[in-house]
Amino acid sequence: MTEPMSARWNVADRNRTAEQKLQNELGIPILLAAILAQRGYTDPEQAHLFLNPSLDRLHAPNLLPDYEKARDAILGARDRQELIYVHGDYDVDGVTSAALFNRFLQAIGCKVHTHVPHRMKEGYGIHAMAIEAAHEAGAKLFLTCDCGVSAHEQVDQAREKGMSVVITDHHSIAGELPNATAVVNPHRADSVYPFDELSGAGVVFKLCAGISDELGHDREKYCRAFLDLAALGTIADVMPLVGENRIIAKFGLMRLADTRKPGLRALIQAANIAVELGKPLKASHVGFQLGPRLNAVGRIRDAAMALNLLLENDPTAAEALAKQIESVNTERRQEQQRVMDEAVEIVLSTESQKRNVIFVAKEGWHSGLVGIVAGRLVEMFCRPSFVLTIDSKTGTAKGSARTIPGFNLADSIRAHPDLMSGGGHAMAAGCSLPAENIEKAAAALDVYAGQMLTPEDFVPSIRVDMEVLPSEVSLQAAESLTKLEPFGFANPEPVFLSRGMTVAQILPTKNPIHVRVVLQTESGSTVPGIAFGIGERLTQSGTGIGANVLFQANVDEWKGARTLKWQIKDYAKA
Repeated sequence: MTEPMSARWNVADRNRTAEQKLQNELGIPILLAAILAQRGYTDPEQAHLFLNPSLDRLHAPNLLPDYEKARDAILGARDRQELIYVHGDYDVDGVTSAALFNRFLQAIGCKVHTHVPHRMKEGYGIHAMAIEAAHEAGAKLFLTCDCGVSAHEQVDQAREKGMSVVITDHHSIAGELPNATAVVNPHRADSVYPFDELSGAGVVFKLCAGISDELGHDREKYCRAFLDLAALGTIADVMPLVGENRIIAKFGLMRLADTRKPGLRALIQAANIAVELGKPLKASHVGFQLGPRLNAVGRIRDAAMALNLLLENDPTAAEALAKQIESVNTERRQEQQRVMDEAVEIVLSTESQKRNVIFVAKEGWHSGLVGIVAGRLVEMFCRPSFVLTIDSKTGTAKGSARTIPGFNLADSIRAHPDLMSGGGHAMAAGCSLPAENIEKAAAALDVYAGQMLTPEDFVPSIRVDMEVLPSEVSLQAAESLTKLEPFGFANPEPVFLSRGMTVAQILPTKNPIHVRVVLQTESGSTVPGIAFGIGERLTQSGTGIGANVLFQANVDEWKGARTLKWQIKDYAKA
């Protein structure tokens, strides 16, 4: 009898014909060919370009909407020595965008003042106080990055105060464009730019690359100077790592490893990332170590700390700033855990995990952390989750939501205008409502979600790239999979299914939820593995059991020796 799986396995089909063609024409292992074919790279030339990204294949910057208008506004301000006021955002993408603009504009002779908003004092987007600050500073050009595409009133206010406005943004556009001098956004309906999934930092990187080219500067030097910031923003903002983003991330991770920016070097050191000579950083270093540290100050302190770090040119000052940010990140983790523990307690005590939507609110939760906690609740309970903090002085509750596939958060908020306001995207959104409406909103969303979600939607699912034979997963094949890096959104690390394995040994570690295992194939050969998070379940099942195994094929390196090791993601008794 088959043991119930802890998650649904969605196993994709293999395209054997395309696999064989790629293997023959590119001379690559069948495992790598199979992944490429399964992800749509069935044409050998297309697959070759994916495996071998090149900076030469970045698209022409002048294809960006309003490129010429933005270029002329920037260079005109430079020639007249007028102050350019750069306005970013408080997340990593917004801070790296602002830092890139600042460094580049100063390098070409512009007068620049750069600002990123304070989450608590200004909120998301462009606050009126930033417009006033730019005016008082004497700015003639108000230049945005990672924001502004919906800032109609703010653009009008800036123009009324005698400033030109150039918007660079990457967010989706609803309705008319603001009345700005230029709106550089590849999501525009009239855009002919070939790739519309750039990050905010990516848009700035490309705009400045075009200006650099037109000024006759060396493209290689430009890329070496700014790809680190562009990659940091792209990966941290969870942009799809395909197309142009793959190129930016691939070469930017190389630049991050040998960056000359004191702030980035200090941040890497503070995060205890071991930089190996000649090797790029991993996308996971950005996603789980560098990005969260830069985001932490924007969430619970002031994003200006992160901006100052990225702009600092003195190593000693950079080291001090990195230590401050490390301290804030530690505080963020502790406070986040407190909010998470209290939220889980509320969920379990009210049995909200049995409802269609989790809706929790409490006074004293930091508004900069509720989005992270909502995401953790989704991971834990596989339910759409709303987490709000209550302000007793104003009588309002404000927070963030995260969800599962099949439930659109932005639509759910818009469907209840009498109870709440807010918006965002399908998978992430923000909302606010009178505190007295909390129970009503929770009940209404529960009913609303019940109309579109089924019990199966509440079972976690794992996307499995394909079923393989153990013989296909050689050390050489596993090593070839590194050519798919950097891994991330839209290009995840491959997950495989192999049936009919035997759990020959279970070797404990210091933490019982993690165990080392030895698996035996039907032919009698063995392969070592490591199972994170499912050690107790494996130990209870015991050795000698037949199992269907989900795994990632990793290459373990120790004292110069490289060996194959499976990282077990899940299993089910065969």
